[in-house]
Amino acid sequence: MDDEHTAGFREPCAQCSAVDWGVSDEGRFYCRSCHNVIERTREVVETTFAPGSTRVSTIGRGSRNKRPEGGRQWMICEGFQFILRNQADALLRLGVTPHFKDQVLLQLWRLYLQRSRQAYTNDPVRSSRFKVRGLDSDSDSMAESSVKSASETDGEANLSSTVGSNAASSSDWSQCSGSVDVVTYLSARLRRSRGLMSMKKTLALIHLGLVWSQEPLTLSDLLRLVNEGHVPYLNAYEDLPDEMRLDGRDAVIFRVDSVPSHRAVHTEAQDLALYLQLPAFPPISRKSLLHPALLSVRYLTDANLPDELHPWVCSLMERAGMTDQTFHTFDSTTRPILPRYDVQSAAVIIVTMKVIFGLDDHTEWDLSNEVGVQDDSEDVFNLRRWYRLMQAALIKAQQKRDHHIARKQWKAKKPLYLNRKMKTTVMKKKRTAEQVQICFKKLSSRLVGIRDCEPSSFRFCWGDEDGADGPSLHHKKLDKVVTPKRNILTPSNSTYWHPALQACDPRKCRSHYSEVEATLPRSFVWMLQLFSFLLDVKPAYLYEEVLTVERRVFGGKTPLNGNVRRKGRKTRTEARTETRSRSRSDTRTPQR
Repeated sequence: MDDEHTAGFREPCAQCSAVDWGVSDEGRFYCRSCHNVIERTREVVETTFAPGSTRVSTIGRGSRNKRPEGGRQWMICEGFQFILRNQADALLRLGVTPHFKDQVLLQLWRLYLQRSRQAYTNDPVRSSRFKVRGLDSDSDSMAESSVKSASETDGEANLSSTVGSNAASSSDWSQCSGSVDVVTYLSARLRRSRGLMSMKKTLALIHLGLVWSQEPLTLSDLLRLVNEGHVPYLNAYEDLPDEMRLDGRDAVIFRVDSVPSHRAVHTEAQDLALYLQLPAFPPISRKSLLHPALLSVRYLTDANLPDELHPWVCSLMERAGMTDQTFHTFDSTTRPILPRYDVQSAAVIIVTMKVIFGLDDHTEWDLSNEVGVQDDSEDVFNLRRWYRLMQAALIKAQQKRDHHIARKQWKAKKPLYLNRKMKTTVMKKKRTAEQVQICFKKLSSRLVGIRDCEPSSFRFCWGDEDGADGPSLHHKKLDKVVTPKRNILTPSNSTYWHPALQACDPRKCRSHYSEVEATLPRSFVWMLQLFSFLLDVKPAYLYEEVLTVERRVFGGKTPLNGNVRRKGRKTRTEARTETRSRSRSDTRTPQR
């Protein structure tokens, strides 16, 4: 081994004049004859870090200003095209039907390129000839169409000349980029006017394709897969081909620091659908897995609620007018509102729980006490028992999620930088982070029983088998909380509280959840937090949808077998009792 490392060094020893060199464990050269140690060290690149050792033995050859060769001119839309292809392939590996990529997403991407005048048009916005590759690298269906030359305005001509000068000049790296049209994407005015693609829009386009295909994958499921790393997003640029160099200002477009929220992606998807002028989506009937009638079954199972709640959920949806397929089908002409299927289903379940159990910090516990004293309480659903079981599982799941986030590697393997000075700082931080990470891996190894789980649509696992979060309550009955009256099942709860249900525009007026949270019952707030954890959304976001469902159910209608009162207002019986007590006290108190 020493002969391999010292083959290029043939100088005689200064003491004994022998040419017999060896390499010590520390990487230093020594003479095997007289054991003389010289200053020369072995050329190695050591990535590990040993505590107490501060010597870095690395040697780099060549010019530092030399840039890698082998790249070609490429456009930003092609980079997003590769990212969309990788995201679609990841979804196919997770079980999405193959026609989602070839027949839906590919057509949406072609339509977007045509609407934004980047391809498939005789009047492109740029003058550079560029052949657009397909989402599938094995097929050349999209390669037949290219961006054709066309006359441009003065402003676009100046922009094209600027891009050409930046791409041709390599002396000033801070002004150069790997792509030829990065200046267009860095202009906020041009980006808005032309509807240019962004990383957030890739998720919006994927979501539109899933809704069109009627895949049982909601937006919250998609964002959860992105957060867990099953669908590339955060460091998706690392999978781009080597010939597409990301230099300079390309980092601003393809670098993302966090996963967007449910609200942001949903708004982006709705605006993108209107921009593309899509026709009416395939109808979402009650047989579709995206319909809240079937989607609520999944959330009831995940929340370990009894199956007998599902007919009440469907009854509430019929009263709210949410069973018609036109209500859940997106149409840019008649109904230009993209439904939030997952949030709507959770909101309907919460409203149903309020109708049956009250969720006012008093009624639900009184009903639990009545159920607890019955002889057949083993088969009857007890809300107090469910709450204790669910609270323990929720805390455990939240800790598991926080632990996963803490162990997650957020830094990219191929960091992006805007200029040469930033490159030096970024690479130094990367080497330091890798060395510290190696030390932490040696000190805190993963436990034997911990292993990565396969992606699942469910947060919890209920049942009696090993590894479950607790016993299943799906077979429990709703006796004592739902009683027959005149051969009609009626909730034992006779009142329903709700805040003021004034009509407002959700886009302009928010729910002000942070202001009213302190006045809401704690059981209702906990219910919002539970389903917010299941959907990975903010409680305020879910609270808005609950208010929307309540407006449709109780806005100007007769309550469901009981009295409806606003939060903070008394029922008629309470008002009469208080009036009588006041009148008696007035008659007994002498007037001054």
